Amino acid sequence: MGKTIVDKIWESHIVSEIENGPSVLYIDRHFIHEVTSPQAFSGLDKRGLPVFRPGNTFATCDHNVPTKDQEKPIRDESSRIPVEKLAQNTQKHGISYFPLGHKNNGVVHIIGPELGLTQCGMTIVCGDSHTSTHGALGNIAFGIGTSEVEMVLATQTLLQKKPKQMLIKVEGALASGVCSKDIILYIISKLGTSSGTGYFVEFSGSTISALSMEERMTICNMSIEMGARGGIIAPDEVTIEYLEGREFSPKGENWKTMSRQWLSLKSDEDAHFDVVHIFNAEEIEPMITYGTNPGMGIPIGSRVPLITKESSQEASFMKSIEYMGFEMGERLIGKAIDYVFIGSCTNGRIEDFRAFASIVKGRKKSPDVVAWLVPGSKRVEGQIEKEGLGDILREAGFEIREPGCSACLGMNEDKVPAGKYAVSTSNRNFEGRQGPGARTILAGPYVAAAAAVTGVITDPREFL
Repeated sequence: MGKTIVDKIWESHIVSEIENGPSVLYIDRHFIHEVTSPQAFSGLDKRGLPVFRPGNTFATCDHNVPTKDQEKPIRDESSRIPVEKLAQNTQKHGISYFPLGHKNNGVVHIIGPELGLTQCGMTIVCGDSHTSTHGALGNIAFGIGTSEVEMVLATQTLLQKKPKQMLIKVEGALASGVCSKDIILYIISKLGTSSGTGYFVEFSGSTISALSMEERMTICNMSIEMGARGGIIAPDEVTIEYLEGREFSPKGENWKTMSRQWLSLKSDEDAHFDVVHIFNAEEIEPMITYGTNPGMGIPIGSRVPLITKESSQEASFMKSIEYMGFEMGERLIGKAIDYVFIGSCTNGRIEDFRAFASIVKGRKKSPDVVAWLVPGSKRVEGQIEKEGLGDILREAGFEIREPGCSACLGMNEDKVPAGKYAVSTSNRNFEGRQGPGARTILAGPYVAAAAAVTGVITDPREFL
């Protein structure tokens, strides 16, 4: 029987195996940030241990950082102290660190691929659940806890039980106005937020192959929202073209060797998957969420579902839509919104800003909307200006902020007030995720842009 891409990468990274237990996996790339690393470094210090291979770890600050006036000292002590600790710990242990203002600074899961630190066939970990993003380049990439961050720093290995495997194929051409965020929201709405629990998910099919690398990253980023350990897409010519020439990508003859090797990395035709799902891209429309988990999604023109009292999910469903202030059977088109956020490791890349600007161009921001436009990295910030998108956005009344996780999780000053509605291109719509009492509606950049200029939930296809 053939092997999957996950089988091949996993087996090539086994250092040793514990009988009837987990594998000891070698970790190629370790990303750290200011939130989940301080405790890990403290653990090393208490044990008198150095970082085993500092050259394999790269650090950035993103979660706690402000997205305005980054050249000034961070005012909020709860944000400033972790950032200062990260600078101290990386300097002490000789780890590469990209601080605020550095040309390579940005959201950890955006800078990894754009710098070429994320390559194919790797094992990649970070103390952040959305490490699954890196799987778009053909990696086993997953989030880890703080104790595991310490383990990787100390040994460059990790104890892991191999997950089961799921194949999700998406076939066909996407309609105009439908983006990769809509694909993954559609999949999660059909399968549920626990459907991937215990699995690593490979995404394939003609639809996936036709996506750009940045669109693929959005898909793998949100694989974690269906409960999966991670998502992966096999490398192809799109992957190779994306990685070629990046700062940390292989160079010269090494590039030729590695790119050939990467292109051969794929699942065998007779590989076994524990579960297989197939979707038709032509059935996917622009999506929005109506509840408090990413699985509560509907096509933008549809109604909030009806659910009977006999349903086992009735209590949680009612609690969710009551929190959101919605009713069963209600259409959300035309619903007034207060905030729009474009950014995060899900949709903070240059292609997302191009999509947003394509809707906004020649129009004006609604005076009733507060909009946070937050590039995912310094490089994205610079590209926005280089391409003239900044002029388009400012002319429409928008302000472009500085890189960071921002309103995705509200660990900084970018918080949505209680009771207010935010159309957000981020990955989670949990209660209070964007601020205590905030009401989050997940969507892609087209839907976010349409809402930003109209002040209400609007089908972006009206503008295309």
